[in-house]
Amino acid sequence: MSRLNSAASRSTVLFGSICVLLSAVLFAIKAILIKYTYQLSPDADAVTVLALRMMSALPFFLAIALLSKGPAKSATRQDWGLLLIAGFVGYYLASILDFMGLMYVSASLERIILFLYPTLTVLASAAIYRQKITLQTWLAILLSYGGTLVVVFGEGWQALHANNILLGSSLVFAGAIAYASYLVMTPTLINRFGSWRFTGLAMSVACIAAIGHYLLVTPQPAQHLLQLPHGVIWYGVALGFFSTVLPATLLMQGIARIGSAQAALISAGGPILTLLLAVAFLGEQLNLIQWIGCGLNITGVLMITLVPKKPVPAPVAPSMENLT
Repeated sequence: MSRLNSAASRSTVLFGSICVLLSAVLFAIKAILIKYTYQLSPDADAVTVLALRMMSALPFFLAIALLSKGPAKSATRQDWGLLLIAGFVGYYLASILDFMGLMYVSASLERIILFLYPTLTVLASAAIYRQKITLQTWLAILLSYGGTLVVVFGEGWQALHANNILLGSSLVFAGAIAYASYLVMTPTLINRFGSWRFTGLAMSVACIAAIGHYLLVTPQPAQHLLQLPHGVIWYGVALGFFSTVLPATLLMQGIARIGSAQAALISAGGPILTLLLAVAFLGEQLNLIQWIGCGLNITGVLMITLVPKKPVPAPVAPSMENLT
């Protein structure tokens, strides 16, 4: 009997690990798809591409919200209000800021900056729950931010100003702050709605906000969509399903089987994979100093992500990479 239980346990861990690995791969191609979409047409701006992505994802997240069951205890009006804020800030605002940033920075740099969100979450949680930040955590934060600055300024001052890299980096970092704010709100909402239902509802809010934004700022939005190259439409659909719905689902399935710490360890290769894909498909290049900065960033974030958590409920939600 123990052998059967052991075999079942290994199968569960293997399946969970494969789910997380696949989600990391799908998340990694997100920035590549966005950059390709921008190159296809001058009409494929951040608002348009995000709207296409969210239009493709909305039916799936609505289905998740409607079909999943939440806790028996009913949510209050305050809970619903907080959910609307979480969906708007954590998914829509974070996404549009990141998409706008990608118009100026490389896919490689974008992924490195986004990877800072766990450090932002730790800082915000420490302030809210009045937890003392350990020396190890401060060291991790120093490594992660120092490494990111090395990657950014490794471009050189002339390139930073000529190509609006500082502007793009600031937009991506603002998106990371927005997502970290969402993660701080998440534990209570997951307890109220359940992880699946909460994710479906929050993502549906974000999808509707992104589509509404497009409709408000685009003259003749329907005609604008019809005039877009077919490649832009298909990339938008791919972003919605393959870099949003599918990896988010796989990640949650993986976390449920192997835990968040192990999932974080497996997902840590995501930024490196994005860097390699950007070099292979977009022709992006990093110098030796920037590669060292990437290593410092990833080391610092892992020091925070894998440290044993305090007894504060941890959110089980899609990773930041699925947002952008």
